[in-house]
Amino acid sequence: MKSISVLHRIVLVACLSLASMLCCAQTAASFPSKPIKIVVPFAAGGSTDALARMLAQKLTSAWGQTVIVENKPGAGATLGADYVAKAPADGYTLLMGAAHHTIAQNVYKSLPYHFGRDLAPVSIMALIPNVIVINDKVPAKNIQELIALAKKEPGKLNYGSAGAGTAHHLIGAMFNLQADVDIVHIPYKGSSPAVADLVSGQVQIMFDTVSSALPQIKAGKTRALAVTTKTRSSALPDVPTLNETVLPGFDVGTWFGILAPAATPPDVVAKLSQEIIRIVKAPEMQKQLLDMGSEPIGSTSAEMKTQINKELDEFGALTKKIKLTVD
Repeated sequence: MKSISVLHRIVLVACLSLASMLCCAQTAASFPSKPIKIVVPFAAGGSTDALARMLAQKLTSAWGQTVIVENKPGAGATLGADYVAKAPADGYTLLMGAAHHTIAQNVYKSLPYHFGRDLAPVSIMALIPNVIVINDKVPAKNIQELIALAKKEPGKLNYGSAGAGTAHHLIGAMFNLQADVDIVHIPYKGSSPAVADLVSGQVQIMFDTVSSALPQIKAGKTRALAVTTKTRSSALPDVPTLNETVLPGFDVGTWFGILAPAATPPDVVAKLSQEIIRIVKAPEMQKQLLDMGSEPIGSTSAEMKTQINKELDEFGALTKKIKLTVD
């Protein structure tokens, strides 16, 4: 009787496993069967928002289901991330995440979610270099002159960011540390309102993404002094890098990509990932991304997970070194 009971258990486990596999396959096969929402954790108008809307349009065309973009700005992009982390894990609520989130995980004293555990990586769409831009009234024609001005008037210059704990914030803090200057940080709810205040002169400097800063640079409303990645941006080939001018080894950019709630079925994550990779690799999309100042990536979910884990470790060490925390 005991052996029969054990056999029954084995059969039951096998049946449950098969049922689970069939259910997962059916879920992936029928996905998507209703509208999808991409949550942008910043205000409308910035780089994250622009990329999300480009992707939403392509996914809508590919799948015949409406893909909408919803902006949920605040708390250095963590409000939107928390919303998605707690959403139903069915693939219909996604996050347009960024390097900002791996930084926030290390600088915020407490978060209601963990970026590395509560969200499932889907695909990194693009990497965008950051560029140091200044208001046209700032009397500095190059990065050397800006540093000299900041040293002469410590605490008088300020820089805007997309929010406390974002990449803009951290890059500014790194610049302060390595250039030995004191430029005051002013956080906003997204790069778009920060850019508006940069143009009007409310803030003098931004460490903005190239794609967000490009229109104002081209219009002559701001001046680009240096790029923060190790190599120059294809969108700003004449703008030198910090690495080649005043701060050798300085190399920080901002990636943007899609994540889902952690418990989303793997087959649904895989289907989303494959479709996003196909979209990003298409020549038309590649041109669009390059034109807006970003470098196309189209990573797998595994590659994105590796990148996130690497940054969680690296930014953790860096934020401790510069003693950067956000309440």
